[in-house]
Amino acid sequence: MDPTKNPFWRERAPLVLASKSAGRRLVLEQAGLPFVAVPADVDERVIEGAVLASGGDADAVVTALACAKAKVLSAVRPGALVLGADQAASCESRLFGKPSDRAVAAQQLRFLSGKTHRLHSGFALARDGAVVAQGVGHADLLMRAFSDAFLEAYLDAMGEDVTTSAGAYKIEGFGALLFERVAGDHWTILGLPLMDVLAALRRIGAVAE
Repeated sequence: MDPTKNPFWRERAPLVLASKSAGRRLVLEQAGLPFVAVPADVDERVIEGAVLASGGDADAVVTALACAKAKVLSAVRPGALVLGADQAASCESRLFGKPSDRAVAAQQLRFLSGKTHRLHSGFALARDGAVVAQGVGHADLLMRAFSDAFLEAYLDAMGEDVTTSAGAYKIEGFGALLFERVAGDHWTILGLPLMDVLAALRRIGAVAE
């Protein structure tokens, strides 16, 4: 979107979303924010491992990853405002990210079946290699108990998409069929705590008060 088409946007250039996530793009589109999506190149597993090794929790992991993505991309885009984001799921002291393949996705979903898990959606805004705002939003989701036959049908229907989101589901699609109850806003579940992001954008003057 052209920045001049949004009367509330105060930056000269669009926001840079350091992500290829379709869910996050949808969130920004729904809010009418001008943006371009440019995936950031960071080693997520190394960063996650370092945070966990130092005693960090799920919030610390997603915050560190969001900050790393925003900083690395803003460092090579002088003056641009860059939004980094990351999401993880936690349940019973276990942390779940994007599954590496169908087998891992099935294992995750069997564990979460019949339980409530928490989604942690972190974000960071950076300019010229420095973080100017950050935060984490949460949502709690009760996954219904489902049969092995349903799980296999779900995995067949999702295909490779099952490996593209934390917890092995996309609630904006077939993933909704997995759940019994949800507590939290839809944007946070999609991967971006929009209300917190908008508040941060207002604080730094990128969006009109």
